[in-house]
Amino acid sequence: MLLVRGLSLLALSDAEPTPFTLDWFQLHKWDLGATIVVAVLLTVVGRRWAHHYRRRARGGGDDAEGRRRRRVATVIGLLSGVVILIAWFVFILTLLKDLGVDITPIIASAGIVGIALGFGAQSIVRDSLSGLFIFIEGQYDVGDTVDLTTSAGTVSGTIERLNLRTTSVRQYDGTLSTVPNGLIEVTNNRTRGWGRAVVDVPVALNEDPDHVRKVLEELVEDVASQPPFDAWLRQPPQVLGVTQLTDVAQVVRVAVETEPSHRVDVERLLRAKIVARMSERGIKAPPIAPGMPRPPA
Repeated sequence: MLLVRGLSLLALSDAEPTPFTLDWFQLHKWDLGATIVVAVLLTVVGRRWAHHYRRRARGGGDDAEGRRRRRVATVIGLLSGVVILIAWFVFILTLLKDLGVDITPIIASAGIVGIALGFGAQSIVRDSLSGLFIFIEGQYDVGDTVDLTTSAGTVSGTIERLNLRTTSVRQYDGTLSTVPNGLIEVTNNRTRGWGRAVVDVPVALNEDPDHVRKVLEELVEDVASQPPFDAWLRQPPQVLGVTQLTDVAQVVRVAVETEPSHRVDVERLLRAKIVARMSERGIKAPPIAPGMPRPPA
């Protein structure tokens, strides 16, 4: 009788404590504590690290250093996401093991899960594979200005985050759009290589086109060496002449190669310079066509 009671007490002493009790925490404090601390630290450090490099990428220019910063920010963002996911997965496995769950079938079932993903989560696999090829091919990096043509429409803006599954685009009005990589059909990158600023100048039909062209050539020669044009232009602007005739106007085109991220800036400033010079030289704008709303008085 005493022997049976002693064996019973020994079995109770060797039994696993009830989960989430003080004895259970005392028994598993080291492995659980270590894995969760590592997961939290990697999450905090990884996100701050990625945010730091994304901020540096946004401040970069169109030169080799700016492109290198954007590429590094993209790589850091992808690596930090993968490391954080693995760290939390290890913590979940450790927690399940300490709860008495046999994790061997979970690890062994990775092949079955892969087959299930192939049939039941094809969009996730498609998005991840597309994101992997976007990264490998370098189609765009964090900080690039792009137009993404998707099956749901076109999304334009600056790349803020690139993950394996999604791309986050900050649009001009501040809207943050998240696009699944598998839905991207065409990518137009506005920050690679060079851009071309094109300004069409409408003037009245009775104006001498040779005189107008001469005035515009004088203007573009003057502004080409002035800041900020001297830093934004890749070559001197060209006046291409009359490219279009309408019922009330002749359209003279000015074009110039620019640094890719400053194309819109060049067009805007060049228009302002052209309007001022035309007013100074007395070159008339075309009359308002019939049926067009007049500007408010």
